[in-house]
Amino acid sequence: MPDVTRIPKSYLFVPGNRPDRFAKAAASEADALILDLEDAVGPDDKGAARTAVRHWLESGGTALVRVNGADTPWFADDVAMLAEVQTAGVMVPKSDAPSLSQAAKALPGCGLVALVETVAGIAEARSAARTAGVRRLAFGNLDFGTDARVPPGSPVLDAARVELVLASRLADLPPPVDGVTMALKDEMEIAADVAHARSCGFAAKLCIHPAQVAIVNRGFTPTEDERGWASRVLTALAAAKGSVVQVDGKMVDAPLIERAEWILAHAAS
Repeated sequence: MPDVTRIPKSYLFVPGNRPDRFAKAAASEADALILDLEDAVGPDDKGAARTAVRHWLESGGTALVRVNGADTPWFADDVAMLAEVQTAGVMVPKSDAPSLSQAAKALPGCGLVALVETVAGIAEARSAARTAGVRRLAFGNLDFGTDARVPPGSPVLDAARVELVLASRLADLPPPVDGVTMALKDEMEIAADVAHARSCGFAAKLCIHPAQVAIVNRGFTPTEDERGWASRVLTALAAAKGSVVQVDGKMVDAPLIERAEWILAHAAS
């Protein structure tokens, strides 16, 4: 089982060409900061964004960096910069097995977050999850919906989510990261999206505004009832010394024990 005490629940995007926002975002409640060189930065600002991100990293700042796609003219320069500085990791957009292998080869030892946001990427998710250097899968829900030609809320999106959950488990990766909610400050909508993602097997979410972070962190933290049940299970198991136990009138077997351990470990993260 992955060490969930070190697994982020919230990832906050910040445009790479807005260095004035880096420190404030880093000081937020977000578990991980993503400095974005891709979608949030226009073509004319790519160079300036790369320079700003480099300065942040060289000054001791920590962050994931979302590079431009391997099929763009900016990918090589992004990777070359990151090869020269230390970063917490790299998010590879429109990930598939070939693009991830290319990034891993260029950045050996750098943890990769594979942002899967195309139909082809979903089809190759199990191979991508096993690519050397990949530490986690994330879902680019908006781009995927466009590529799959389905409207928001389509069950096809959840089918893709299930595939990412299965691919992550088969590769022994942490549960994947769900995509963004476009409502920046609608607490009910954000909380509902988190609850839905969690029910699909996700354990984190991409955020595009600091106001979303606390809601995301809270939503992916096991509830008091879940923690109580897990504690009762492990307490009863310890007292039973290997015998079959019952908790809340139900028999507890190996899968439930593993579930209880996961809940308590994740609650501590």
